[in-house]
Amino acid sequence: MALVLAPEVPLDAWLSALDAQMERSPNFFDSRPVVVDLGGVPREQHGISEFLQLLEQRGIRIIGTEGAHPSWPGIEAWGRPLPVSAKPGRPIEAPEPHHERPAAAHHPEPAHGSAEANTLVINEPVRSGQSVVFERGDVTVLGSVASGAEVMAGGSLHVYGTLRGRAIAGLNGNAHARIFCTKLQAELLSIDGVYQTADDMPAKILGKPVQAWLDGDRMKISVLE
Repeated sequence: MALVLAPEVPLDAWLSALDAQMERSPNFFDSRPVVVDLGGVPREQHGISEFLQLLEQRGIRIIGTEGAHPSWPGIEAWGRPLPVSAKPGRPIEAPEPHHERPAAAHHPEPAHGSAEANTLVINEPVRSGQSVVFERGDVTVLGSVASGAEVMAGGSLHVYGTLRGRAIAGLNGNAHARIFCTKLQAELLSIDGVYQTADDMPAKILGKPVQAWLDGDRMKISVLE
C-alpha cells in the first residue's frame, strides 16, 4: 500500500506546508513507499526533477509517478508512470485541505444535520490494504480495522470492533483527539504525531477495550472498564 502525494502550484508553498506536516509527524513517511501524482502540475512548470529530489532529501521514498508529462527533463529517472489504482493510497495534498478519499470499497456516511459534516461513519469493516482519511473531524468505524489497513482522522477515532491496523487521530495538529476501540491489536496508534507501535504497547492492554490520549508529549493508553 503506497501513499500518494499530490503537489500543487506554487510548489514552494506546497513544500512549506508539507514540511509543517512532517514536523508534526516526523516518522510518518518512514519506510513507506510513495507515489507522486503530478497531474495537478501544469505542463509548463519547470524544475520537476529537482522538485522530486527535494522530496527524496526529506526522506520520502518515491517508487513512481502519475500524471508526469514526458517533456519534463529528467522525469524518466523517477520510474515509469504508474497506472491509476482502484484502491488509492493515503492522499496528502498541501497547502489546501484535502477532502476525504476513502478506499473504493467503502461507503462512508456523514453524520446527519450538517451541510459540512464533521463526523464520518464507516458502516463496514476496513479491509487490509485500504486507507480511509477524514481531516475535518471524527471517524467512527462500525466494524473492525484489519491488519495492513489504516484510518486517519482530523479529530478522534472510534472503532467498534478489533483494531489491528494503523489508527491516526489528530491528523492536523489536534492534541485533544483520542482513539477508542473495542479490542486493541493495533500495529500503530498515533495522536498529533505522537505514536506507539505494537512493540511499545504493554501486553496487559492487548485484546482489551481501550482509549488512548495525550498527556503533554506522551501517549497514554488505558483499559475501558
